[in-house]
Amino acid sequence: MANRAIIVQAGGGYEKVTVGVSEPSNPRKGEISVRLHANSLNYHDFAVVSGMWGPVEPRIPMADGAGEVVAIGEGVSEFCVGDRVVSTFFPTWQSGEPLVEGFATVPGDGVDGYAREMVTTNAAAFTHAPIGWTHAESSTLTTAALTAWRSLMADDALKAGDTVLVQGTGGVSIFALQFAKMAGAKVIATSSSDAKLERLRAMGADHTLNYNTIPEWGNVVRELTEGRGVDHVVEVGGPATLNQSMIAARVGGHISLIGILTGLGGDISIVTALIKQLRLQGVLVGNRAHQQDMIRAINFNGMRPVIDSCFPLEGIVDAFRYQESNRHFGKICLEM
Repeated sequence: MANRAIIVQAGGGYEKVTVGVSEPSNPRKGEISVRLHANSLNYHDFAVVSGMWGPVEPRIPMADGAGEVVAIGEGVSEFCVGDRVVSTFFPTWQSGEPLVEGFATVPGDGVDGYAREMVTTNAAAFTHAPIGWTHAESSTLTTAALTAWRSLMADDALKAGDTVLVQGTGGVSIFALQFAKMAGAKVIATSSSDAKLERLRAMGADHTLNYNTIPEWGNVVRELTEGRGVDHVVEVGGPATLNQSMIAARVGGHISLIGILTGLGGDISIVTALIKQLRLQGVLVGNRAHQQDMIRAINFNGMRPVIDSCFPLEGIVDAFRYQESNRHFGKICLEM
């Protein structure tokens, strides 16, 4: 089948995932055509495909796409045929302060995404991929890596000697650990799995805590920092973890609000945020300039992503079911 595409029918749900065809047009002025080779899975993609936030009309899912430029339109000077590229989460947010609200412009949600073999789109919807990375490796950057990068580097200017708290072993948290160590920061990591905590220590985590055996881990984090608290929390859990994150943070500390893994609402200790003068920043990925900055840093430092496993494009439902099992460590990818 030429130019295969995964299509999620209106409403979403695994039973509504089909394999179809998406034939791209020739690139017009300012556009490029990309032969896609890989996607990576994120919680947001899961919400679309599983039906949690199902599309209102048939949709090609997946925000993260990596591949090779095969044709360029008039006026495109940034890319050449043969360049390896990776997609951006917000194609219309190029730089500066946030300009978008919600997911109306996000590939795989408000518009068709990259679970397909070919796409023609505006050149600004992609950036160059890191030098020497595989397509699967590059596909991990669009959502998870950029969220971690913006949280630590763009929103809070992380510096050597700072202390960062990361939660779990999903893509954002592992990238946050890698970027924090790249910057010379200390890292405290939490997980419910001792085996995964051991792997985090092998990656450079300075302290690890099992939140199942230490439910009041915020106070332990304070002890590990000699009573001061951490400079930055990469908060992916949501309502059930935010109060402990606020306890763990230093006075004036920065908390990046990223995930909703434990729900959409709950009881939050506003008093803690007030008396500690905490900076709670909602983070919805980042802009194209952030992504270019991140890739320059990656090229200079030589880091590589952690990929747990890869599935074929047609195995997208199996890949999301595996993601739901929470057995993975790092990113799950699709390959065409």
